[in-house]
Parts: sequence; C-alpha cells; structure tokens
Amino acid sequence: MTAALARTSATFLRILALSAMTIAPVGALAWSNAGSLGIGKKGAGLVLFVTLQRQSMS
Repeated sequence: MTAALARTSATFLRILALSAMTIAPVGALAWSNAGSLGIGKKGAGLVLFVTLQRQSMS
C-alpha cells in the first residue's frame, strides 16, 4: 500500500513540476505585458487613436 502511494506521489510531483516549467514562462510573459493598459500612444497606435477620436466626433 505504501509503495503504491509513494509511486503515485512521485508521478504526481513529476506532472506538477513539468506543468510548472511549461506554464511559468507564459505566465511571466503575460504578467510583464499586463502593465500597459489601453492602446500605446506612439506609432500606429497613435494613428489609430486619432482616427477613432475623429470618427467619434463626426
């Protein structure tokens, strides 16, 4: 009984470690990009912003 429990625990820990190594970079990337809210006001974002503002006024 304890051997089966140890084997199951080891398998679970391996799956957990593999999942963490796979998902951690995606989570870090999402967190680093989460700080910028809205459309960036430079380059193409500025052009889009001004165009949408003009359309909403007319």
